Amino acid sequence: MLLDALVWILSDSDRARRLLALTGLEPDDLRHRAGDTVTLVAIGRFLADHERDLVACAAALDSAPSALVMATQTLAGAPDGDYE
Repeated sequence: MLLDALVWILSDSDRARRLLALTGLEPDDLRHRAGDTVTLVAIGRFLADHERDLVACAAALDSAPSALVMATQTLAGAPDGDYE
């Protein structure tokens, strides 16, 4: 699900630039680390911190925003759903 979210993020150049700027990832790093847990968690957090994108991404993926947040929390191994 979070890999699909990454594809959605990268489909818009402004959103993609914002992801790279906020995560500190370089395009080559992102290509090589896209499936890594740490990268996927960063993607989920990026969306969770931008509600408008979270809702739009969830709709594009035919999912609920809470499912994206839960996937992030699960990958992050956060107890009780707290991933901060």
